[in-house]
Amino acid sequence: MPILSAFVAAAMAEARYKVMDDGSFFGEIPSCPGVWADEVTLEKCREVLQEVLEEWLILKLRDRDPLPPVGGIDLNRVMAEA
Repeated sequence: MPILSAFVAAAMAEARYKVMDDGSFFGEIPSCPGVWADEVTLEKCREVLQEVLEEWLILKLRDRDPLPPVGGIDLNRVMAEA
């Protein structure tokens, strides 16, 4: 599996979801600060959460900001080797 796909899959595996008082779903990835979604269904929440994660990852890589290791994948080391 390509490294970015593996990172996204590992991060999504760490996602935490909860049902809000209004019945909507809130999802976040604790190891990726600021990556969260709030949607009407769990399926839509997962979909939007992955979109937010991918956009967050693109911005972090573009700006060369440090990234958390996720699922044993350290993109900081991969970027340093490139």
